[in-house]
Amino acid sequence: MAVKAWITAFRLRTLPLALACVSMGAFLAASSGTFSLSIFLFCCLTTLLLQILSNLANDYGDFVNGADVPQRQGPVRMVQSGAISPLGMKRGVLIFSVLSLSAGLFLLWTAFGSDLKLFLIFFGIGLLAILAAIAYTIGKRPYGYAGLGDISVLIFFGLVGVLGSLFLFTKSLRWVEVLPALSCGLFAVAVLNLNNIRDIESDRSAGKNSIPVRIGKANAALYHITLLSVGLICSIVFVVHEFRSWYQLLFLSVTPLLVLNSIAVYKKDALELDPFLKQMALTTLVYVFLFGAGMLL
Repeated sequence: MAVKAWITAFRLRTLPLALACVSMGAFLAASSGTFSLSIFLFCCLTTLLLQILSNLANDYGDFVNGADVPQRQGPVRMVQSGAISPLGMKRGVLIFSVLSLSAGLFLLWTAFGSDLKLFLIFFGIGLLAILAAIAYTIGKRPYGYAGLGDISVLIFFGLVGVLGSLFLFTKSLRWVEVLPALSCGLFAVAVLNLNNIRDIESDRSAGKNSIPVRIGKANAALYHITLLSVGLICSIVFVVHEFRSWYQLLFLSVTPLLVLNSIAVYKKDALELDPFLKQMALTTLVYVFLFGAGMLL
């Protein structure tokens, strides 16, 4: 029972979203001939550990701050249900902080070796990522309760996740690579937005001022459509700038899935949106692989 509770607390359905950003960085690197399997594997390990850390911290933080009430929709949280004690979850957060840091150090050593300057710069970025994962719902002033989660996700799942992992391979960046990074980040923000729309009533009661709580369900649906549209446009602009083959437009195959997701957010009641979180996370991963395949074909 304890093992099952911890696996549930890891929220495995969120992990494809974590893999999407580093996979995008790897595909961009492969298209320029700088891919390294060892760097990619350590990128995957580090980002998965960070995502699990974020999920555990969120489970604990929302319980402490009163957001996980019995009326809340979506999967049951482990501290809320009593399957894991608050103290046990705090220890889990600490353990995964150490694991994330350790994996990150191995990643930086593999990528940079004895280049101390780059090592220290990315070590600082890694510490910020760990802090962001914890401070989202934990602490006296968790930034997730101030409605800043969307900005954090855009930064860490988009700009840092994609461009940071890409730099580990290439040791250089081009401005145009910001576009696919923004696409990944905006799609990840859309997943968070779905989550926040679903929890809009319980979050409002707990004083968690997410974007949907601030602007209401109808405007949050329009915001959602904007996120997906701009994300797709960023990818199109990148392909136009870097056009080599019509295969590069393979990623447009996910457009019907994005439309389906947008329609659901617009028409369905907030309480019916939970399945579409998983759909959006998987769609993002499929988008990345189609985008990458198009660049490599």
